[in-house]
Amino acid sequence: MEAEHRSVKRLGGVAELDGRRFDMLVAGAGFAGAVMAERFAEDAGLEVLVVDRRPHVGGNAFDERDAAGILVHRYGPHIFHSNADDVVAYLSRFTQWRPYEHRVLADLGAMQVPMPINRTTLNRLYDADLADEAAAEAFLQARAEPVDPIRTSEDVVVTRVGRDLYETFFRGYTRKQWGLDPSELDRSVTARVPVRTNTDDRYFTDNFQAMPADGYTAMFERMLDHPRISVLTGVDFAEVRDRVACRRLVYTGPIDEYFDHVHGRLPYRSLRFRHETHDVDRFQPVGVVNYPAEDVPYTRVTEYRHLTGQAASRTSISYEYPSAEGDPYYPVPRPENQALYKRYEAMADARPDVIFVGRLATYRYYNMDQVVAQALAAYRRAVR
Repeated sequence: MEAEHRSVKRLGGVAELDGRRFDMLVAGAGFAGAVMAERFAEDAGLEVLVVDRRPHVGGNAFDERDAAGILVHRYGPHIFHSNADDVVAYLSRFTQWRPYEHRVLADLGAMQVPMPINRTTLNRLYDADLADEAAAEAFLQARAEPVDPIRTSEDVVVTRVGRDLYETFFRGYTRKQWGLDPSELDRSVTARVPVRTNTDDRYFTDNFQAMPADGYTAMFERMLDHPRISVLTGVDFAEVRDRVACRRLVYTGPIDEYFDHVHGRLPYRSLRFRHETHDVDRFQPVGVVNYPAEDVPYTRVTEYRHLTGQAASRTSISYEYPSAEGDPYYPVPRPENQALYKRYEAMADARPDVIFVGRLATYRYYNMDQVVAQALAAYRRAVR
């Protein structure tokens, strides 16, 4: 699987579409779009056109070598982990893997401690000398402040670990990440982050944890390297939707944008990044350090060589700043937003010629493997 063997059929511009006919038009070259394109071309034997408004494939998982030769994730760290054997088997057709178990520290100013919270975190923070899981569980239960019913992200954390740990690790970080207080967000946001009573300091505990050996972009290039797939990047879907003759459409962008925001705009959070290269071997002890304090403007710092295993004398990092403006990254999980999405979903259900798939098109906060699984399932439904 050498990167130099890639030969994606790229179109030079919209003018090359004149007179062309495709069976499928796929809007978006991220995970959802690439999986759908590959399946319709390879498995169903259809002619597929993939368009993306960005100048590259891979969506937010896009990675490239920077000026220092370091492989960096331009849109923030993407750590692959999964318990879905079928998803891993599918992606393994297009990449080899480098084993990697992700570890995160939370910077509290005076110290850095493992995140998610585990027994080591509690011992360092409180000088608690908790010897086993039972002692750690009793420690947490003594601080817990049960809330019934549990509705919000604040309720989830306070019920499990109490207000002090909630204030230390969750409140400021969440307010920065989402632009809302945890008391205003659905319980699903903080429910994603476990609390452990053992000393397992891995961020994820999935059976499969690894990074694409040559990077995500190389994997996407291989997925789209097919004689029946044509790729046009740097072009908005709106520029081609009325000039391409096709039987069906796969749409992976924001669902409200597809319907011209007829019911109003769905809220999304965005991100911006400051990338830097430093003349040191290591900038920080782990791949990601979180900064939960609200007076620190960024949420986390990523050092990419931890993720990629790349050997170099310099290292590249990125600072991550959540934003209300910019490309949509995350659907904002609140009941009123879900109700608005349901109105768009009803419109989508009335369009059998369009397959809506992916995080933005279905307004769900999916991990990468979940998007792949959703796309594979959507393909199977489409061809049965």
